[in-house]
Amino acid sequence: QLQLVESGGGLVQPGGSLRLSCAASGFNLDYYAIGWFRQAPGKEREGVSCISSSGDRYADSVKGRFTSSRDNAKNTVYLQMNNLKPEDTAVYYCAAGKILSFRLCVLRGISYDDWGQGTQVTVSS
Repeated sequence: QLQLVESGGGLVQPGGSLRLSCAASGFNLDYYAIGWFRQAPGKEREGVSCISSSGDRYADSVKGRFTSSRDNAKNTVYLQMNNLKPEDTAVYYCAAGKILSFRLCVLRGISYDDWGQGTQVTVSS
């Protein structure tokens, strides 16, 4: 059974950093893309970043500040978030979707079949 569990959210001041973790079980990361999405109250879900064996991708709003990485030995994906801004406040979700090895992942939620429960990130002074 495929399962994703996010952790690492919390309250941080503007300019601070957080690292989110997405622990995967029941499948091999080599054959999947992992996407990070966020949803703020009253706003649509937004694709933030994704990573697969072919590379990673970022939304313009987080490019240069967020970095996705994978630890295949731990079957875990990370989202390092630096220089956080109040507009980064949202519930963050990781999601998994099968992907061909040579393809780059995409930031569309419809491309992902399995989702974690989400973790709250609040950026405020």
